[in-house]
Amino acid sequence: MGEPVPGTPPSVGPPEDRLDSWKEIAAYLSRDVTTVQRWEKREGMPVHRHLHDKMGSVYASRAELDAWAHGRNPPTAQEDGNNASLSNFPVAPPGRAIRTSVGRWKSILPLAVAGVVLAIGAILWLQKTEYFWRNPITDARFQKITDFDGVEQAAAVSRDGHFVAFLSDRDGQMDVWVTQVGSGQFHNLTRGSMAELPNPSVRTLGFSPDGSLVTFWIRKRDSSSGDNISVWAVPTLGGQPKPYLEGVAEFDWSHDGSRLTYHTPGPGDPLFVSDGSRRSEDRPIFTAPAGLHSHFPLWAPDTAFIYFVQGSLPDKLDIWRIIPAGGTPERITSHTGHVTHPVLLDGRTLMYLASDPDGSGPWLYSVDVERRIPHRLTSGLDRYTSLAASADGRRLVVTRASSKRTLWSLRITDSPSDVSAAARIPLTTSAGFSPRLGPNYLLYVSASGTSESIWKLANGTATELWSGRGARVFGGPAISPDGGHIAFSVQQNGQTLLYVMQADGTNARVVADSLDLQGAPAWAPDGQSITSAADDHGVPHLFRVPIDGRSSALFVQEYSVDPTWAPDGSFVVYSGPDIGTTFSVKAVTAEAAARPLPALTLTRGARHLVFLPGRRALVLLRGEIQHKNLWLVDLETGAERQLTNLTSDFDVRDFDISPDGREVVLERVQERSDVVLLDLLRP
Repeated sequence: MGEPVPGTPPSVGPPEDRLDSWKEIAAYLSRDVTTVQRWEKREGMPVHRHLHDKMGSVYASRAELDAWAHGRNPPTAQEDGNNASLSNFPVAPPGRAIRTSVGRWKSILPLAVAGVVLAIGAILWLQKTEYFWRNPITDARFQKITDFDGVEQAAAVSRDGHFVAFLSDRDGQMDVWVTQVGSGQFHNLTRGSMAELPNPSVRTLGFSPDGSLVTFWIRKRDSSSGDNISVWAVPTLGGQPKPYLEGVAEFDWSHDGSRLTYHTPGPGDPLFVSDGSRRSEDRPIFTAPAGLHSHFPLWAPDTAFIYFVQGSLPDKLDIWRIIPAGGTPERITSHTGHVTHPVLLDGRTLMYLASDPDGSGPWLYSVDVERRIPHRLTSGLDRYTSLAASADGRRLVVTRASSKRTLWSLRITDSPSDVSAAARIPLTTSAGFSPRLGPNYLLYVSASGTSESIWKLANGTATELWSGRGARVFGGPAISPDGGHIAFSVQQNGQTLLYVMQADGTNARVVADSLDLQGAPAWAPDGQSITSAADDHGVPHLFRVPIDGRSSALFVQEYSVDPTWAPDGSFVVYSGPDIGTTFSVKAVTAEAAARPLPALTLTRGARHLVFLPGRRALVLLRGEIQHKNLWLVDLETGAERQLTNLTSDFDVRDFDISPDGREVVLERVQERSDVVLLDLLRP
């Protein structure tokens, strides 16, 4: 009874559910007839045909079409000229559509959140690693400006980039020279009229804002008031040098030429801001702490900050900035190395010179002043000694240098010895420096790549006593009073270590690894301890380091480096802090009580002091920053006597006296440098 009558169509639901033609089906799905016929053929849309009727006689169920539409994949392209998608079909009941939408969001939302987290992490990682950082000298055009014999240094470029000034000894004495870029012509502006021009610790040369004057740092000896440091100027096209900013060591004009920042050579290098001149009533906006220096002042392009280099000379420095009104400085770099010559290419791109942690360099560096991740820009062995930039940051000028260090011997006589009496000491290594004389042997330090080693020369034979991978020997080795042991300080793997070994290089061992050592070590006369300076909260003090493993002990409370003991052990002399370009020599007894000395003020560049054997007399280096002679000073009478009379090109950086007091060994440094112009490509 329930079976269908033959010849009748199967039931598809109540009559109101049935669509009885292609036209009705197409209207229900909001499509044309051609489209729904294609869906039936290609995608299995449920359509029924009347039996025994013509092929075009069809019908369909609304419920079946709704179910098919929800199960069908969304179209990937337009089915016809109508842009509507299946989601617009009036086929799903509201409740079912809402439940389907919520289900889909529940599955999509975790994926979306994970994607956002990954995207944020990627952005932060890219910012941290500066993935998009661009080397500012990429594709720069390098052009050598000078190719003289000798030394060129302290190069500066005018704000418009048309003129370059530099110091050169081309005519024998160091003078201020200038050239117009591309002209190939060079002009000596000072012609031997100015002495003591070099000073690698400051920006020696510059230009007035309009480029009409070349400015230069100068130190003049004044018997009444000591050293007289000022900035002078000479017309770029030639003329008579005249004072420019008296009593000023360094300066910089704001980009619009309306404001001036400068520092004086007093303790802490007080930093000032003015409307264009130096006034006695000006108050400093910043003064470095005791024993520290602040050099290379530099205006930001928008005058929001003044950048400068601060720290302990020569190799514990970094770049800081301060607002023109004063306040607490903000640290920009963290090299704690030899950092000099900052320039700004734009509001964020800072370039400067800095040494690497192993002491090599200096090299060209750059940093974004907001992100503060330093980037070394150059490779190879070329060292850089100055850096300057035009006002638009598109033209740089650098001095690229190499140095040669050799050892020379000289007899001490009653009259000053000249260069003709000096004899070069042949070495099997490529260089030799920090010489020390023991009984019948010579110690010196040599470098190979980024590592330094200690060598011994005896009876014409050189032997390597100690070497360390990536090690830098600083301050020079010290020979014990009996000549049997050697102490030396090393910087290696981020640590400073004090070593002791036997004079033949055996039994090397570390006796101090927790002190931040500075300068040269010195043996106490009893040979049981070593005296060395170590940094304590930014200030170096002398410590006593027993060689038997006991703890080190503070010895001198005030600023003190590079100690030298009197042979009888009754007192020790040492160097005080730099003030301007000079430092004082002081002394304390073995009990750390102050001991009076004749007034001794020496010029920066060499702190090594040696007692003449058998006398209370010191041998020391005195003179200009880059040219000194040996002098003998009697500590009882204050009498002084010059021991050498060396030519201006014989630059002595270190020395030692033989145990019999009759011979001196000298470390000579010969620089070879050129001025190079860099034209930068800007995006």
